[in-house]
Amino acid sequence: MSSIPNAEDLYQTLLNQLREQKKISPDFQLAGLASGGAWVAERLAKDLGLSAHGVINVSFHRDDYAEKGIKALNSSEGMSTKLPFEVEGAHMILVDDVLDTGRTVRAALNELFDYGRPAKVDLAVLADRHRRQLPVDATFKGAKVKMADNQILVLEQLDDGRFSFTAEAQ
Repeated sequence: MSSIPNAEDLYQTLLNQLREQKKISPDFQLAGLASGGAWVAERLAKDLGLSAHGVINVSFHRDDYAEKGIKALNSSEGMSTKLPFEVEGAHMILVDDVLDTGRTVRAALNELFDYGRPAKVDLAVLADRHRRQLPVDATFKGAKVKMADNQILVLEQLDDGRFSFTAEAQ
């Protein structure tokens, strides 16, 4: 298996893709999935000069709520869903740190649609593990990465705002 990807390199790749998107279609809204995706969305919004970004907490829509939902609620550090813009008719770009099975994205879509019906939804991720259980793919991605099946990638945000991945046993 490959080594742990450099999160900063993946961030720069993702940022460049979204800069190109902004040239083509500047009217999109970013919403990051709590908590890693919210960190990435916050930094992307700043670097892209966007006035706002949203946060989506998927805890109540998880298909494994009984197992992980309460834990996810507590570990999201108070990151409740906040969408400081109109969702109805908007071009939304959901942002997450790692795309793996697609189940978290499904939960995020359920939460997002509780706030309105967007015209379009794209997905932006730092790392794509590409082990799908659902038909979900990212429009924008830092890179496709390979890790051992028994490892998960965990995003950390350093004190200076930079990102770093670590691998943990699943």
